[in-house]
Amino acid sequence: MAEEGVFAALVFERTLPCPPERVWKALTDPSELSQWYMTRAVVDGRKGGSIDFISGPSRLHVTGRITEWEPPHLFEHGWHVEPVEALPSGEDAVIRWELTRAGEGTFLRLEHRKLHSQTAFGFAPGMHAFLDRLDALLSGGEMPNWAERYREVADAYPRSRVSGR
Repeated sequence: MAEEGVFAALVFERTLPCPPERVWKALTDPSELSQWYMTRAVVDGRKGGSIDFISGPSRLHVTGRITEWEPPHLFEHGWHVEPVEALPSGEDAVIRWELTRAGEGTFLRLEHRKLHSQTAFGFAPGMHAFLDRLDALLSGGEMPNWAERYREVADAYPRSRVSGR
């Protein structure tokens, strides 16, 4: 996690077992997003299009404009959340999904930037757990329980700027 003042960026990199076209479908198809990302999604798939998600276990309502749409390699969109109890300041961040062929598979680089730092600290293990679910979906393995996986990986991530964890 990289911090810049009150904001932070999360960056995850993984090699997934399928070609970019298959990974792209998992990232942009609402029926697939519901499985691994636990999201009810509407995706207007085009540059200038939009996303409208009810996402994750907390059921955050996320909206955003699609700023980059280059199937099957680049998907970038705004990630706007109005203030709610879990995120009292709301969020106006950006998510960028980059896919590069890596042999038989795909190298995924995910960047979630312009998050408030405290949000990023909480989201880091959660995104890790979501990406484990994506990997399981693509490899045909058993999809891990998100909450259990979150707890398993949480200690690998800092918890806050204050605690230094």
